[in-house]
Amino acid sequence: MDGYNEDFWKALDELVSNSEIVIDRPKGSAHPRFSNFIYKVDYGYLKDTSSMDGAGIDVWVGSGDKKIDAIMCIVDLLKRDSEIKILVGCSEEEKLEVYKTHNETQYMKGILIRR
Repeated sequence: MDGYNEDFWKALDELVSNSEIVIDRPKGSAHPRFSNFIYKVDYGYLKDTSSMDGAGIDVWVGSGDKKIDAIMCIVDLLKRDSEIKILVGCSEEEKLEVYKTHNETQYMKGILIRR
């Protein structure tokens, strides 16, 4: 099944390379609804894409080379949805921050899948 995994990552590569990344929540900024939550990694979306919530596909963009490192698969019990978040250029420390972000409450849980 390794061929399927490679095809998945290639498809993500193509999607990201053919999309504009919009960072609407830069590192150090506060969440628009939860002011005590500060982003520790740049967060945004792929312009002209759609996710389960109807908005663009979410991305976390780190400080490294702009390659897809991993994805987070999350379940949000409050919103009653699930989706993926694409990690682009994230160091190990940034991956850990993203992982902790999606697992710090009882209402949202996520798994990190490395490339």
